[in-house]
Amino acid sequence: MKKSFEPALHIHRHELSQFDFLLFKTISFLRRSTTFARMLGAFMKYRSLRCRVLPLVAIVLVASMLAAASRSPIHVDTPAVSQEAIASIRQSADRVDQLLLHRWTEKGIEPAAIADDSTVLRRIWMSLAGTVPSLEEIRRFESDREPDRLDRWLDALLHDRRSSEYLAKRLARSFIGNEGGQFIVFRRDRFTSWLSEQLHLRTPYDQVVREMVATQGLWTGEPAVNFVTQAAVDGRIDENKLAGRVSRAMLGQRIDCAQCHNHPFASYTQSQFEGLAACFAQARLSPVGVEDDPRRVLTLDIPTTSGATSIEADRDSPAMMSSLHRAVAPGVPFGREWMPTEGTSRENLAGWITHPVNRRFERAVANRAWGIAFGRPWHEPVDDLPNPPESPSESDLLDLLGADFRAHHCDYSRLLAVICSTRAFRLASTHPGLESADSVDRIENAWAVFPLTRLLPDQMIGAMVQAGVLETIDRHSHLFTRTVRFFREIDFVREYGDAEEGQGGNQPATISQALVRMNGKLSRELIGANAFTSSGRISSMSHDDHSRIETVFLVCLTRRPTAAEEEAILPLFTESLGKNRSLAVEDLFWTLTNSPEFCWNH
Repeated sequence: MKKSFEPALHIHRHELSQFDFLLFKTISFLRRSTTFARMLGAFMKYRSLRCRVLPLVAIVLVASMLAAASRSPIHVDTPAVSQEAIASIRQSADRVDQLLLHRWTEKGIEPAAIADDSTVLRRIWMSLAGTVPSLEEIRRFESDREPDRLDRWLDALLHDRRSSEYLAKRLARSFIGNEGGQFIVFRRDRFTSWLSEQLHLRTPYDQVVREMVATQGLWTGEPAVNFVTQAAVDGRIDENKLAGRVSRAMLGQRIDCAQCHNHPFASYTQSQFEGLAACFAQARLSPVGVEDDPRRVLTLDIPTTSGATSIEADRDSPAMMSSLHRAVAPGVPFGREWMPTEGTSRENLAGWITHPVNRRFERAVANRAWGIAFGRPWHEPVDDLPNPPESPSESDLLDLLGADFRAHHCDYSRLLAVICSTRAFRLASTHPGLESADSVDRIENAWAVFPLTRLLPDQMIGAMVQAGVLETIDRHSHLFTRTVRFFREIDFVREYGDAEEGQGGNQPATISQALVRMNGKLSRELIGANAFTSSGRISSMSHDDHSRIETVFLVCLTRRPTAAEEEAILPLFTESLGKNRSLAVEDLFWTLTNSPEFCWNH
C-alpha cells in the first residue's frame, strides 16, 4: 500500500478545472515550503535591492512552484505485510470464532450480519488509533479491491505510530491513573512516550511490565520508574497504592479490597495484601531517582483496641522499631512457588506477576485488550475478574486468548490483531432481536452483535480533529499541524472531561459535554470553512452539490449518504449561492459531527 499526502487530488482531479487544480497544488506546495519563507525574509532585509530583484525572484519562485506542483504526490511506504503473520492471526481468530459459535448455538441465538468493510475500517481506526480514517485513507481503501484488505490494513495500522501512541494513553490510565502526581518526581509524558515506544517496537508485554515494577533510576532517564513515582506522596512512596495498581492493572483482581480487612467476597486476607505492599517497601526516592534499599522493611502499627492500624512510611532502621510495631515480610496472595528468590523484592514481584504459570496475568491482559477493541471488556468490571479455572480451558475465552498471547511471546499488537480479526468484531451493530427489550441483554451478553459504545474523550477529539482536515494527521504531518493538535487535545479534554480508569464507553454524555461539542471553540475552528479545513476545501473544490454532500459524509461518518439522506439535504445546497454554499457545508459538518453516529463507536 502507498500513502499519498494529497488525498483528494488524485480522486477529484476530474472535478476541477485545469487552472483550479494547478492553483491548489501551488497553495499546497507553499504550505509545505519553508524555503519560500526563508528566502522572502532574507530579501526583505535588503530594501535597496528589493524593488529591482523581487520581481525576478517572484518569477523564479512561481516557476519553481509550478514545476513542483506538477510532480507526482509524495508517497510513503507502509510496512511490508507478512502473509504468514496474517495467516497465523487468522488461525487464532478462527479458534475464538469457534468458541463463540458454540456459545450462540447453545443459546439458540442467530448472530448479526457481517458489517460492511467501511464500517469495520472506521471501527478499527477508532479502537486502535482513537480517530476516524482520513479522506485520504478512505479513498485508498476503496481503491484496494483485494478480499483480504481489512486484514492488511489492520496490520498496517498496528505498525503505525498513531496506534502505539493511542494505545499507550489507554494503558497508562490503568497503570498510573489520571491523577497529576507529585511535582517533579512524576512525569506522565515521559512514561506515556516510553510505553508508546515499547508498543511500537513490539517489546514483549511481560518485559514491559517487569520494567515498570522493578526498574531503578531517575524518572526522566528511566521513564518506566514513573509507575512507582506516581504513588509518591510528600517524598515517600505509598506501598498500598502500588499494591492496588499491580493487583488491578496487571492481575485483574481487586486485592486492595483487603487493605483494611479480609476481602468480603473473595478469599484474600488483609495479611496477604500487606505482604504484597511490602514488596515495594525497599523502594525509596533519592537524588538519583528511585532506588532499592535492602535495609528497608514495611512496618505496621499493632492494632489498637479500636482495631485501627496505620502504616509508618519510613523504615530505614528496623533496629529502631518500637515494640508497638511489627515488620511485614514481602509476600504474594497465591502461587508463592512462582516467586523468585534472587534480586530485590520488586524484581521478585515482577517475576511472579509475569510467571508463565500465572494465568491471572495473561487473562487480565486479554480482558483489557478485548475492552479496548470492543469498547467493553469480556468481563466487567475490567479489574475484577473471577479466579481462573483450576486448569486452562479452551472453552474459556480469556484462557484461550491468554494462552495464545503467551505462545506468541506476549506480543500485545498481535493480541489486538487477533481480537479485531474475529467474526464478533466484524458483526454489525444492528440485529432484529434488538427491537425487543426482552432479548437485548441476551443478544449483547452473547456477543452476537457489536456493542454500541460512546466515544471516550480522546477518541472524540481525535475524530473531530481528523475530520477537520482532508489529509492524514500522523507523524508525517507538518510539525505545526501536530503541535496544534497536541494543544487542542489538552484543552478539549480539560474542558470535556477525561475518562476514569476502567470506565467503559456505556456512560451517558453529560449536558456540559454536549454543549462543548456543539458550541465549543474547537468545534468552531474545525468546522469553519477556510482554505485549510475540510469544509472550506470541499465547498470550493467539489464540482457539484452531490459531490460535496458525499465527501462530507465520508469525512465525518466514513460512509456515503443514503438516497433518503441526500434527498433531504440537497435542497439546502441548491438553494444556496456563493458564500451561502460554504455555510451549507458548515451546517452539514456541524450536524454530522454532533450526530449519535459520529459520537458512538458502532
